[in-house]
Amino acid sequence: MGSTRPATRGTAQPPATGRRGAVVAALMLAMALAALDSTIVSTAVPQIVGDLGGFSVFSWLFSGYLLAVTVALPVYGKLSDTFGRKPVLVAGAAVFLLGSLLCALAWNMAALIAFRVVQGLGGGALQGTVQTLAADLYPLEDRPRIQAKLSTVWAVSAVAGPGLGGVLAAYADWRWIFLVNLPIGAVALWLIVRHLREPEREPAARARVDWPGALAVFACGGVLLTALVQGGVAWPWLSGPSLLLFGTGLVLLAVVVVVERRAAEPIMPGWVWRRRTIAAVNLALGALGVLMVAPTVFLPTYAQSVLGLAPVAAGFVLSVWTLSWPVSAAFSQHVYRRIGFRNTAVLGIGAATLILLAFPFLPYPGRAWQPALLMLLLGAALGLFQLPLIVGVQSTVGWSERGTATASVLFCRQTGQTVGAAVFGAVANGVLAARLGGAGDLESVTRALDAGTAPEQTRRAIADAVHAVYLGASCAAAVAFLVLLFLAPRRFPVLKG
Repeated sequence: MGSTRPATRGTAQPPATGRRGAVVAALMLAMALAALDSTIVSTAVPQIVGDLGGFSVFSWLFSGYLLAVTVALPVYGKLSDTFGRKPVLVAGAAVFLLGSLLCALAWNMAALIAFRVVQGLGGGALQGTVQTLAADLYPLEDRPRIQAKLSTVWAVSAVAGPGLGGVLAAYADWRWIFLVNLPIGAVALWLIVRHLREPEREPAARARVDWPGALAVFACGGVLLTALVQGGVAWPWLSGPSLLLFGTGLVLLAVVVVVERRAAEPIMPGWVWRRRTIAAVNLALGALGVLMVAPTVFLPTYAQSVLGLAPVAAGFVLSVWTLSWPVSAAFSQHVYRRIGFRNTAVLGIGAATLILLAFPFLPYPGRAWQPALLMLLLGAALGLFQLPLIVGVQSTVGWSERGTATASVLFCRQTGQTVGAAVFGAVANGVLAARLGGAGDLESVTRALDAGTAPEQTRRAIADAVHAVYLGASCAAAVAFLVLLFLAPRRFPVLKG
């Protein structure tokens, strides 16, 4: 069991608020900004490309944002522990809104991609600091309430985002997709500035910021994640650019280790991995990020290409898990209070493993309700899995370490999604190549299906490819199950008060 003694060193008092309800509303609005931005852009891509051009690089609208969010998370986590949550959240929201305004003013695709990166740098602060403040505002027994509300924000955004993006692009202009962030963000900022009150901290007690470590983390994370995002897409895995990026990333990783060991207050402190509880949760949520790629990326293709559904209906098949996930997350408090954080998470990920494993056994071509039912069950299982781990980790550290601990688990989940996208993309393309005699990849064959020029053999090949991806996702879930079973302590070392 990991020691909790360092968690009490230099612990400040939790934040006091003038009106906690107003602060919670601000957190939900801030989370909505980050959540909507993950989905609202996707449906407007045709209009954006038609206006600005740059079809060959439009995927960087998503990759650039994802990279910036991921590498910024640990930096903002440490800054929030050093300077407090409020200044970090205000600064991050301001950067996000500046990026949104610049995106709306973009004059070509290169500028839009660059401004999406600016958005992502602010989005990292929104995601990490909102989750940390949620733990600051509520004692352990009440945290599931706010976490369930934040999960509901993500669920509503997942369902509403694509539709809202399509409506704005079709009936207004794609630039409104970014401009709509400004009034929402302004209200959230006003509520935070007016109502969130944190205790004053002595300037002498504030640690020095590890700026060399922050730069090293940014560089290393950016290079390695770029290699994973672009490998097998922009260039082959064993090509010169791919090997160069991975080699550079490994060198930078060594630099990060050296810099962080010498830093008095490192951005990514070693205790994050030395404490058994946090290390186990980091690995388990990294596996969650991997397995989430299967439904979010590949299920819509399966629904349209194999089941023959329209895009809206295909989106509904995916979105049903956003209905059961927050309900299950809210219910999880009743379970982990009886059997503990670890056992609740083990129960959830064990069920998720079986559900993912059932997907390859669906009949071909099948009916839409069959994958929809599996997604409904999967959302319920993952609600039992994720929330107890986040609440559990936040409860094992004091105020002065909570931002770093929260950022570390979110960073691992985001990194897992990047790894999963790269690995499962290679798996799907490999299965397609084997079934179709070495011709085509998932993107090309789905375009042929949309055009009505692909034979039945192609539909079966896509079904086999997606089945293989779900089999891989079940393996990732099994890894998370084993990590929790054998690495995580049976009872988390929760701090009193």
